[in-house]
Amino acid sequence: MRVGLAAGSVSRVRAEADGFSVDTVGKAAAWADVIVLLAPDGAQPKIYREEIAPQLAPGKALVCAHGFNVHFGAIVPQAGIDVVLVAPKGPGQHLRDLYVGGGGLPALLAVAQEATGGAHALALSYAWAIGCARAGVIETTFAEETETDLFGEQAVLCGGVMALVKAAFETLVTAGYQPEVAYIECLHELRLTVDLMCRGGLTQLGESISDTAEWGGLRAGSRLVNGTTHIEMTRLLGEIRSGKFAREWLAECEAGQSQLERMRAIERLHPVEEVGRRLRARLPLLNPQETPAVAQTVSSSL
Repeated sequence: MRVGLAAGSVSRVRAEADGFSVDTVGKAAAWADVIVLLAPDGAQPKIYREEIAPQLAPGKALVCAHGFNVHFGAIVPQAGIDVVLVAPKGPGQHLRDLYVGGGGLPALLAVAQEATGGAHALALSYAWAIGCARAGVIETTFAEETETDLFGEQAVLCGGVMALVKAAFETLVTAGYQPEVAYIECLHELRLTVDLMCRGGLTQLGESISDTAEWGGLRAGSRLVNGTTHIEMTRLLGEIRSGKFAREWLAECEAGQSQLERMRAIERLHPVEEVGRRLRARLPLLNPQETPAVAQTVSSSL
C-alpha cells in the first residue's frame, strides 16, 4: 500500500511513522491498481484531473469515500475502470480508532461504474479491510449517499444542531442565567442524549429520561420544529438535489474558501464558544480537545 500526498503535506511524517510508503499522488496512482480518493471534496477535482486521470488504465479501480464529485459531475471517470463508493458514516479518525479496537463504523456502498465484473466484490472487500463490514454495510447509489449525506449535515448534524444550540444558549443568557450553566444544559448534555438515541432510538430516549423531560420535550418539539422548518428543509434538499449547493461549494473552493474562513472566524467568537473554551479548560473530565489555534486562545484568556 502506498499513500499519495502533496509535496510538503503535514501528514507525511505520520504516514511514514505508521509504516506506509509515501509518494506523490501521481506516482502512487501510476503504481496502484486500486486508487482510494480520500482528499477533501473541494480539492478532489483538481487532484483527479491533474494527477490521477493520466495514470488510469483499463482494469484499474477508483474507490470514493463520498459520492459528491462523481455524482455532480466534477469528476467524470473514464470508461474501462471500476468506480465504487464505500462511505463510512463518521470521521476518519473515529473509523481508525474503532478499527484498532476491533470494531468499525457502518458504511454505505455503491457501484457507479462496473468495468471488470468485480467492482461490487472489490467494494465489499475494501469495506471489510477498513472495518466497516464489522458494523454493517448498506447498499445504495452515489446519488442517494451524496444527497442524504449533505442534507443530514445541513439540516441536523451541523446546521440544525449548531443553530439550535446557539439560539438556546443565547435565550438563557439573555434571560440572566449564568453562561456556564447555559453551556452545560444546551451543549454538553447533548452528547448524552445523542448516545441514548443511537443505542435505542427515540423511544429509548423517552424511556431513559425523566417523565418531566419527556413531557416537556414532546410539548416543545412541535413548536420549535414546525411547518416553517419543514418548508426550509425541503428547500435545502431541493438545492442539494439540483446541484445548486455543489456548484456554490466548488466555486467557493476555487476562490480559496474566503467566505468559509469569514464564517469560521465569526463562529469562533460566538459567546457559547468562548464560554465553552473556558469551562472545558477548568473541567478536565469533559475530555477537552482543542485545535492549536483554539488552545492558544484559551491560554491567553485564562
